[in-house]
Amino acid sequence: MRKRNEGGKGLESHIIPRRQHQVSRANISKPALKVLYRLRDAGFQAYLVGGGVRDVLLGLHPKDFDVATDALPEEVQKLFQNCRLIGRRFRLAHVHFGSHIIEVATFRASSPKDNVSNPRLVHSEAGMILRDNVYGTLIDDVFRRDFTVNALYYNIDDFSVRDYVDGLKDLKARRLRMIGDANQRYREDPVRMLRAIRFAAKLNFKISPETETPIFELGNLVTQVPAARLLDEYIKMFLAGFGVVSFQLLRHYRLFRILFPETSRSLDGKNRTLVEGFITNALKDTDSRVREARPVALPFLLAAFLWYPMQEEARRLMAEGLTDVQAFYEASTLVLQRQQSAVALSRRLVLAIREIWTLQVRFSKRVGKRALQVYAHPRFRAGFDFLCLRAASGEREVQKVATWWKQFVEANDEHKLRRR
Repeated sequence: MRKRNEGGKGLESHIIPRRQHQVSRANISKPALKVLYRLRDAGFQAYLVGGGVRDVLLGLHPKDFDVATDALPEEVQKLFQNCRLIGRRFRLAHVHFGSHIIEVATFRASSPKDNVSNPRLVHSEAGMILRDNVYGTLIDDVFRRDFTVNALYYNIDDFSVRDYVDGLKDLKARRLRMIGDANQRYREDPVRMLRAIRFAAKLNFKISPETETPIFELGNLVTQVPAARLLDEYIKMFLAGFGVVSFQLLRHYRLFRILFPETSRSLDGKNRTLVEGFITNALKDTDSRVREARPVALPFLLAAFLWYPMQEEARRLMAEGLTDVQAFYEASTLVLQRQQSAVALSRRLVLAIREIWTLQVRFSKRVGKRALQVYAHPRFRAGFDFLCLRAASGEREVQKVATWWKQFVEANDEHKLRRR
């Protein structure tokens, strides 16, 4: 197959030879190496790019590796029987090795403003890119990346690292800097504002002034992003071990109110200290579990984020004449429905959140066989952990209940029967 032009004459000085960097094939997963070598052997350019290169240079151990190439998605698919093409907005090739996936992206073309007449590039009226399958050269691709530290390319041909935007300098300075005009780049894809916060939290980087200033001005553009994409960003920010810092940064940049408007109102209300402490404790626990390689549950964390908005809605409904049980279930429905417009929640997630909340009511009913019935509930552990979190965060009315259930959980089967 023919090799396409790399483009970008006169940029050879940005090639860092193997002896001057620490990226080694020993740091790269075998599936990623297989993809790189097969693309190269077929006559295509093949580069490791993005977080994998960045994290290795930082001395971290990346789980995922992405590949950039001049091969078209259909050409990648012909090379790998285990390949699937995905995406409408950005056409990508996913090469599967069991549960491990190597994402292969074709070099993107130059700036969208230079391709406004191309039918493969579609913008919204606000300037957001809705579809972008315009392909280009390596140098074009560099300037389509978001941040300089994510635009470092490891070349499998000669094991060099290519850096055309001073990404290494920013990496050493622990600085996050947007490639190009941040104002325009955020308008093209408002999710980049969330990515800036996510990387700053994950890497403990400072966001450069020219990159962070527009976030305060353009934050409302995030409301135009599909709710499903925002859920994906939520998962990456809050279930990866740096949730507490992500929460703090989202509030600082005034983006949390867009993702969780109901929760944001609770954080500004009279119980703000209790709400903030509860969410922070939930995130601390989740971060700790990630560090210890223990499982984490998305429904649990979402239930924590929305618990106080639901409680406040229930009190409002009770003031209108509903019973406490009626108000509880009606408030659960209303808050979850309103949250759907910001961050998408599947039916499975909604059901799991409601079950965790419903168990909070059932925990107070312990007479007869009820305790054993609650204990047998498939989501008992999540509900019990939630109850303990409430007690530890200052909800005095549930502290005795939490203590009783702790003793019940720790008791052997014979004692469980006696405590009915």
